[in-house]
Amino acid sequence: MAKNKIILRFSVITLFILLAALSRLIPHPANFAPIGGMALFGAAYYNRRAWAFVIPVVSMWISDLLLNNVVYGAYFDRFVWLYNGAWFTYGAFILIALMGLFTLQKVKVPNLLFSALGASVIFFLVSNFGVWFSGTMYPRDIDGLMACYTAAIPFFKNTIMGDLFYTALLFGALELSAHRFAILRVDHHLAR
Repeated sequence: MAKNKIILRFSVITLFILLAALSRLIPHPANFAPIGGMALFGAAYYNRRAWAFVIPVVSMWISDLLLNNVVYGAYFDRFVWLYNGAWFTYGAFILIALMGLFTLQKVKVPNLLFSALGASVIFFLVSNFGVWFSGTMYPRDIDGLMACYTAAIPFFKNTIMGDLFYTALLFGALELSAHRFAILRVDHHLAR
């Protein structure tokens, strides 16, 4: 019974992450994305730490494949496995999950708020560094890096809003589901 409970909970957490990743296919404001919420959710709830990194990153990559080759396919002349700068986005994703392993050992509203805001800052710093480093839009000097960060400031608000929204949605959905279906509740002797 305990093993079935663990498998079901794992499956529900994975399904929520995959659905969040696929929500990127729905029209939304720029940078209003599930990236921070997915990474934090996996970090907080997977019993095995490796899953906290692997499943959200693979889910994100699947949604990137769909976005780059179906939604934006007309803009590319070939199949796109990884877009330019993807390593920085995935690196930010991994750093957010790593932060979540420490900040969400206890899932409480203040910890979630701190973690979601931290996720926004990490994503802003790392992804925009990647835009500067792997692109040709800005000179490869400190002035170019600062210009890149400055140009990204208007998008930061949507990053924060997206991280707060998806963190609340994912964590709230699991808590509501666990409240409704006892089999999804965490047994403290089974938790990591």
